[in-house]
Amino acid sequence: MDGSLPAIRLDVATPSESNLASTVLDQERQVLLLTAANNGCGVTTSAIAMAQQLTAACSGQVLLIDASLSPNSLTCQLGMQEQLGFLDLVADGSSTSLDTCLVELPANSFHLLPLGQRRNDGRRLSAEQLRQLLSQLRDRYRFVVIDGEAVYAGGDTLTIGSLVDGVILVVRAEETRWEVAQAATQRLAQAGANLMGSVLNARKYYMPKWVYDQL
Repeated sequence: MDGSLPAIRLDVATPSESNLASTVLDQERQVLLLTAANNGCGVTTSAIAMAQQLTAACSGQVLLIDASLSPNSLTCQLGMQEQLGFLDLVADGSSTSLDTCLVELPANSFHLLPLGQRRNDGRRLSAEQLRQLLSQLRDRYRFVVIDGEAVYAGGDTLTIGSLVDGVILVVRAEETRWEVAQAATQRLAQAGANLMGSVLNARKYYMPKWVYDQL
């Protein structure tokens, strides 16, 4: 496996009060897509948190895939823009090897599949290549968590959503309008996605948190 990052640890706050992993541990769902209606809802934070929780809760290996074209994507934050990755594997006619793309994150105990080098060529991903990749990953990993683009930011999100085992919609407290979230949910459903639920991110407490816990 190429490209070890022993010095990097992805430390993030849990985006919601619920344990994200608890939604999938008792179900036969291996590949999960996290997305949002619009950018800026904290999908990456939620995806990292879920990968961490699943790693701690299960005995198998966990993979985090960066499928976001955002300039603030995990791949960009880690300075890995030149690393082969997800988009190279799902391109039409791709001969890229999975092992050349995977990155180990020893401090986090899960693996990372960066976005890849083809992020700027404007081509849509191949659904057939993606289907083959997901089949390969299901044999290799207990869970695969995909950090996806927002529904209204990228057309590939609906394609990915239709091929994974479950989709989780990230909603930002007091910013995401319910009409927009509902419309995004409908678009995912129309594409054939299996929507498992939502995550409330950046919740604000106007009283001490222990008061809410007693309600």
